[in-house]
Amino acid sequence: MPPSAGTLTRPLTAPPIPATGDIALFLDLDGTLAPLAPTPDAVLADPRRTGVLRALDRVLNGRVAIVSGRTLEEIDRIAGGAAHSASGVHGLERRRRDGSLDGAEASRHVADAVAAFEAFAANRPGVIVEDKAVSAGLHYRQSPEAESAARALAQRLSDDTGLELQPGHMVLELKTPGAHKGHALRAFMAEPPFSGAMPIMVGDDLTDEAGFRAASALDGYGVLVGADRETAARYRLDDVEAVLTWLEAIAGARA
Repeated sequence: MPPSAGTLTRPLTAPPIPATGDIALFLDLDGTLAPLAPTPDAVLADPRRTGVLRALDRVLNGRVAIVSGRTLEEIDRIAGGAAHSASGVHGLERRRRDGSLDGAEASRHVADAVAAFEAFAANRPGVIVEDKAVSAGLHYRQSPEAESAARALAQRLSDDTGLELQPGHMVLELKTPGAHKGHALRAFMAEPPFSGAMPIMVGDDLTDEAGFRAASALDGYGVLVGADRETAARYRLDDVEAVLTWLEAIAGARA
């Protein structure tokens, strides 16, 4: 979702270390907590990432959630089981800290999109199809020459089925409509242990803009990861290494 209302001017500065007050952290996964990889399954658990998530969960009294395009199962695999609160598939899945779940009913057209994507990928080496039940993903990072045709196919399928087209870093996703990362952030903020805190959303992709806007509307802010661009975020960090270093500083300041 491209930025609209609330877009801030560039350039952005690095965020402060919020050592006082009650904050709640909402963290994207790929490109934010974990480096982008050629294929979705090439992203693995990492002791440093798992350790900082556990430390933040402790010092923030549970007010930390991963908000990702990945499924909850994939979030758990990559986070090493350290993400008690999490939202997957761009807000279509949500798990509270106590383990209870909220989820959208899959559109019947998702299966059609998966089939169309698989037919597209059949004669294009390096193109990967991901079936997330409530959405279908088409990854072309290993086959960048397929981008134009992939975008045309995804747009046609979206127009024909009503599935929401969600572009990302060399991936196109057709998802059941009705939720995004901003919805997930707001839902968490309406419940303990997040309610009453100041939300901070950290992410790198256009899918995170809805989360940035939701955080800003609740008197918090967004942190963009990566190169400067038009964004609703207030601050910016260069890369995954900078994000982990910043999060470690937060955990250390509150220990």
